[in-house]
Amino acid sequence: MTLLMAIGINSTQIFAQEATVEHKDSLNAIIDQYYKLNLKIFQSNSVVKDIDDVFKLFTDDFTYTHPKYGGLYTREVLYNGYVRNQKNGGYDGGVMDVRIINRIVGLNGVVIERQYIEKKNGKAVAGDPQMTLFEFRDGKISSIFEYW
Repeated sequence: MTLLMAIGINSTQIFAQEATVEHKDSLNAIIDQYYKLNLKIFQSNSVVKDIDDVFKLFTDDFTYTHPKYGGLYTREVLYNGYVRNQKNGGYDGGVMDVRIINRIVGLNGVVIERQYIEKKNGKAVAGDPQMTLFEFRDGKISSIFEYW
């Protein structure tokens, strides 16, 4: 009987570990997609559909917080800002890549340390490391908080 209980406990632990790995993988996949889509937006030939694609990753009540650049933004305000920047030529291909340096994945959150790789004087230059917290709900990004 003790052996059967031990086997039951071990199998429960294995299933829990597998679920945790799957959860982390799904959050990481969303983060990777977010940065891939943003990189596409940052190019000079991006279109509004590119912006729409990134916003499909967000919950309806999504918020973006960046204290250094104005504080809290609703989904609508952030979307309008993306479109305005695009129309005004703000996305000119200067950002060539996003390098993720480190990730810490929690239950429904991921902290990213990353840096933009930018084109400066014809060369690829790594920007300063920056920290971003992503929170998730129902398989979508519910908030982003920038700590740079």
